[in-house]
Amino acid sequence: MRLLAMALTVLLVGWIATSRAPSVEAAEATPETKILLTVTGRIAAPHGPKGATFDLAALRALPQTTFQTATIWTEGRPTFTGVSLRKLLDAVGASGRSIHAVALNDYAVDIPAADAVEGGPIVAYEIDGKALPVRNRGPLWIVYPYDARADYRSEVIYARSIWQLDRIEIRD
Repeated sequence: MRLLAMALTVLLVGWIATSRAPSVEAAEATPETKILLTVTGRIAAPHGPKGATFDLAALRALPQTTFQTATIWTEGRPTFTGVSLRKLLDAVGASGRSIHAVALNDYAVDIPAADAVEGGPIVAYEIDGKALPVRNRGPLWIVYPYDARADYRSEVIYARSIWQLDRIEIRD
């Protein structure tokens, strides 16, 4: 019964996201309607033939997470807002063990799905209340709460903190 409820929730979230998000082929795409993230691979709720797609409105429709953390790339302790990687994977019904994340420039990194925990990394779309521009690591950036745990302040985790995130493939 619980599995059925989870499956229905995933389908409902997928339906909501697709009903709010226009097609990537939309002729008059605005910053709010432009597809920012595509998730493919081992997912239960693909939104279309190209996988699950999210514009900014669809990402904002998912539960938001906000935290402050120092990074090796920014000054001070900026505030990041986005969707937790865990909630994003839940929304698409991800079932793999690896997240293959790819940036706009085709830089790619593999992140263990085990990293996607509550209180863990987010797919950030804002820094200090403002959208992340492409020229400043945006529009999406996987950010860990580096201040929260010592093991988040390592070269391995810094390498997983991919910015200009464009697509994710869920793999075994």
